[in-house]
Amino acid sequence: MKSMFKPLLIAGLLATAGLTAFSQSPMSPMGAGMGHDRMDKGEHMNPARMQARMDKHLAALKAKLKLSAAQEADWTTFVGAMKPPANMQARQAQHDELAKLPTPERIDKMKALRSQHMTEMTAAMDKRGEATKAFYATLTPEQKKTFDSTMMSQRGDKGHMGGMGAGKGPGPAKP
Repeated sequence: MKSMFKPLLIAGLLATAGLTAFSQSPMSPMGAGMGHDRMDKGEHMNPARMQARMDKHLAALKAKLKLSAAQEADWTTFVGAMKPPANMQARQAQHDELAKLPTPERIDKMKALRSQHMTEMTAAMDKRGEATKAFYATLTPEQKKTFDSTMMSQRGDKGHMGGMGAGKGPGPAKP
């Protein structure tokens, strides 16, 4: 009996720690818009602020690219694909509902939501990737250099593309 107790205790503690960590962080709409939006300590995700930051960085990119009139339609398509999903508030409602469930049901619901969320994230990343490639193909060689350097300066702290506005200004690319 004692030999079964210790592994069960450890598993229970790990599950509790995982649930605690999950319940304290908002469900991130990864890939929402331009990916993870950096937030200052103690600040909750604010969709309006994220959108404003993304709009600012897209406007700066557009100004740097000096697009021709013929490229405007491609730019509009590109920007449209970068918009965050409209279901951010629905995710918060799901998170609030989880808090009301008993632990075993919460675990099952979290697993189902995570699977759904990953599917949505993958689809959104694919959509943004294809839109970016299509827009990039319309750029001149000089515009491509500008686009590349601007996007690289927007890298996040973890060395992955954090999206427009994720980085704090230009800086060296981090591995």
